[in-house]
Amino acid sequence: MTKPFPLDTLLNLAHQQNDAATRKLGKLNHQQQSAQSRLAALQQYRHEYQVQFEEAEKNGIAPADMRNFQRFIERLDQAIQQQQQEISKATSSVQKGRSELLDSTRKMKSFDTLAQRHVESERKLEAKSEQRLQDEQSGRYAALHATEKNSTKGT
Repeated sequence: MTKPFPLDTLLNLAHQQNDAATRKLGKLNHQQQSAQSRLAALQQYRHEYQVQFEEAEKNGIAPADMRNFQRFIERLDQAIQQQQQEISKATSSVQKGRSELLDSTRKMKSFDTLAQRHVESERKLEAKSEQRLQDEQSGRYAALHATEKNSTKGT
């Protein structure tokens, strides 16, 4: 009978940590993509608003309306800058998440290798034990037949 793998609990824990790191990286990637989508939307909105402002300037615009356009564009620029900072943070988090996933995968593979070695070692021990039993049975059988031959020769 084979012995259980002594590090089985650690192997299971390593698999759970790897699964958690995979889920975390997926979540971080999604957050980064969302942040990039928001930035693209802000940039598109700013561009459209800038075009409207330029059209209004060509057609003549009141000074108060001009200041309102400029203030709003400044706010959009601030929002874009903040969103770029969010993307930088998200990118950093994704890189950290990738690193954590690589570490957990390496650890999990190490435990998997140890478990495979354990199984192979147990198989070899079991095969040796079976061979020993077969040799003993063959020896008994041969001894029994030799005894029978000797007893039949003697009669």
